[in-house]
Amino acid sequence: MAAPAAPPPSGENPYGIMQALSEGGIVAIATFSILVIMSAASWYILFTKLFEQQKIMNQGKRARENFWRSNSLREGAAKLEKNSAYRQVVDDGLLAQEQHLKLTDPIDQHEWMTGTLSRSTSAINSRLGEGLALLATVGSTAPFVGLFGTVVGIYRALVKIGASGQASIDAVAGPVGEALIMTALGLIVAVPAVMAYNWLIRRNKAVMEDLNAFAAQIHGHMMSGGAIRPVTAAAATSSAPSKVTASSTSPGATTVVKDTTVPRAPTATTQGTSATNPTTGPRT
Repeated sequence: MAAPAAPPPSGENPYGIMQALSEGGIVAIATFSILVIMSAASWYILFTKLFEQQKIMNQGKRARENFWRSNSLREGAAKLEKNSAYRQVVDDGLLAQEQHLKLTDPIDQHEWMTGTLSRSTSAINSRLGEGLALLATVGSTAPFVGLFGTVVGIYRALVKIGASGQASIDAVAGPVGEALIMTALGLIVAVPAVMAYNWLIRRNKAVMEDLNAFAAQIHGHMMSGGAIRPVTAAAATSSAPSKVTASSTSPGATTVVKDTTVPRAPTATTQGTSATNPTTGPRT
């Protein structure tokens, strides 16, 4: 009769992950290695895409603060980072404007600029989406890779049962434990990948909405010959009147702005007449 197996050293878990891998052989080790590679790749994609998205968001914030304070698009483009997404949109728009004058059979300038700016933003969106397919692949396939290890572990448990002639705990505990560990590892790899994919897609959508709005502003500015220009918060504050003034765009309308002058006491009027407000007319 075969000698009984030696008991494990004191304090060592006989059913841990390392023991399961050693008992599973090359199949278990290969499955575990694939899951580790998939997990490392998904976390790498997550952090690199977060850094890239945050960089573009910061570029958009600086563009909104400084770009429209410039006298021309070229001057504003010089204030942006050289390789930024917003600088690319402006440069593509200026290049398209120059190319439109060289066309032998010119098309409508509005359509030409719309197509150019649309291709520019689409190229940026394509770069932002790089690597997300890997996250989707990991999220959808990692559970099945773990399931493969589970199937192999169950198969080994059945083989031991058949060889020993009885389903004892000693015979099946190792292979079943290995199977459960592989299932858990597959879920541990897949769940963060799916969550990261959905989060990055949502952030990409927010980034592209801001970039498309900027491209639309560039398009309107170029098609109007510089007449249409978004009003920045700083410009609106510096040009705001200190008293109630009439709007120049809509006759009869008034823009109410807080008056910083010290109010004077109302002057006495002739008895029987009503007090008069110099800006709003008679007040009963």
